[in-house]
Amino acid sequence: HEREHDREISELITKHEEEMEKLRAELNKEHQQLLDELRQQMAATHKAEIEQAQLQSQALHSLELEALRLSLNNMHTSQLELTQSNLRKEKETALVELREMLNDKRAQEVAILQSRHQLEWEKIKEQCLKEKEDL
Repeated sequence: HEREHDREISELITKHEEEMEKLRAELNKEHQQLLDELRQQMAATHKAEIEQAQLQSQALHSLELEALRLSLNNMHTSQLELTQSNLRKEKETALVELREMLNDKRAQEVAILQSRHQLEWEKIKEQCLKEKEDL
């Protein structure tokens, strides 16, 4: 009876050890599956974070480019306005110089015409005097 009891205990211990080994294997398998899932989730999260960071970086880059474009556009507009202002001043200066030159030329021509007129007047006057003397 005692041997039977020892044998049953031995079988129970063996059975218990087999079940424990089986449970350990299942536990290890579940543990590995959980680790794999966690790695996949971490990889997916990491990938999503990288994509988000890239999108934010692209958005920031786009904003910076837009700011640079606007700044360049403003500078270009300012430069055009300055150029137009300078051209307007140069045109006004050139017109004033031309007007002065034309006035000077007109004054010279008037002086020449007055001089000719005076000479002709003198000539006609002399002719008149001469004709009077002749008469």
